Amino acid sequence: MHGYCLRGKVKKTFPTAFLALSSRTIWSLIQVHGAQDLEQLFLGVDGGGTKCRMRLADENLATLAEVVVDSPVNLQLRNGDAAYDTVLQSIPRLFERAGIDVAEARNTYACFGMAGARLQSARLAFGARDFPFASLEVLDDVDIARAGAHEGEDGAVLIIGTGSAGFGMVDGKKLQVGGWGFLIGDTMSGAILGRELLRRSVAAHEGMSPATALSKAVMKRFDNDPGKMMAWSFDNPDALADALRNEGAGLEPAHGFSRHARPTDYGRFVPMIFEYLEQGDALAKELLEFELDAIDTYVNWFAVRGAKALALVGGLGQRLHPLIKKRYGDIIVQPKAGPLHGALILARLAFNNA
Repeated sequence: MHGYCLRGKVKKTFPTAFLALSSRTIWSLIQVHGAQDLEQLFLGVDGGGTKCRMRLADENLATLAEVVVDSPVNLQLRNGDAAYDTVLQSIPRLFERAGIDVAEARNTYACFGMAGARLQSARLAFGARDFPFASLEVLDDVDIARAGAHEGEDGAVLIIGTGSAGFGMVDGKKLQVGGWGFLIGDTMSGAILGRELLRRSVAAHEGMSPATALSKAVMKRFDNDPGKMMAWSFDNPDALADALRNEGAGLEPAHGFSRHARPTDYGRFVPMIFEYLEQGDALAKELLEFELDAIDTYVNWFAVRGAKALALVGGLGQRLHPLIKKRYGDIIVQPKAGPLHGALILARLAFNNA
């Protein structure tokens, strides 16, 4: 065991072997491992469609430790089981990095912003699971993104990553749009943009539109066979693995989830668009306009409802920020802070209101 001093208080950390334990065992040990008297801690989770980010902070929201897990934690995957396992098994690592006894989780106020949490039923079900915190609030990922982007003040945010959604506060009134998932929503998302790239590449392959270097590169990933792309999109693990590994893509199929192509898998094709855009590829230009048109709809939706500041978050959103800023001007702003900080702001708010 190692000692750690925080503001003059010595704490013990847990053994590294603790990290290999199951979620149920971790929870049991935290229950019985007596917590010490430590100044207030806050924990934020930014659970996305591609990665899960966790941050532990002190009462001033100064970062004590961070953990990033390359695993999707969408609450709609396996009924939230995957997200639960990922988060719970990462808690010991997070506290270890901070040099704080994991038992202090029992004195920690937590806020999770999760992909797939648009439905209240999903949020309530996930929040009702066994977590070792003094308090836990489970929110949609747009909530923490907005809180961070505007540091609790009025303003709106567009999440444009693997999924997409919009959320804002105007004169204290909540405004939310989108975020209904890959199958019926997420129109600004990298997943939809990647799927559109595949659709148009097949059309070009069949002669329904002009082929370009980009469309040919996509089809080469599938051995120039639309049938293989079709098999990849369905419940066919062998086709999924073959297609994503083809041409040295370095992409792996989903592990631990449904074996058909997931939104994350479609989103992994988006970097190709930007690569070929730099070469002036016609299809890449078409897809950029396709994406900008989708974003236009959301920007206009917030503008007519009185939003004066709109931040773009998410990997794709930040990449497109200069273009959107040029398109709309002063209404488009850079986030003041990221979603993780937003989660911590909301966790501390829950503590202050307790």
